[in-house]
Amino acid sequence: MPSTRVTIGSPVGLHARPARLLVEAAGRQAGPIRIGRSEDALVNATSILAVMSLGVKGGEEVVLTAEGDGAETALEEIAALLAQDLDASTPAQN
Repeated sequence: MPSTRVTIGSPVGLHARPARLLVEAAGRQAGPIRIGRSEDALVNATSILAVMSLGVKGGEEVVLTAEGDGAETALEEIAALLAQDLDASTPAQN
């Protein structure tokens, strides 16, 4: 299962708006996407409650994993999204 690490670009972390954008992006992927602080504590990235319950702050590093067709591409897309300051402007769409 492919995985990558990314530093959260939004200074306030994965609160409501950035979490919603992540959930939407994860929901567009062909296979399951998971996120967490470590590989042994991952949650479903399509669940806004699970994502927000992580309490991830800006500048923290998270782990993303993906499964299925296009997993590597999915990870690249979502990592690029999370690296942005999602509160500063409209995120780039892929």
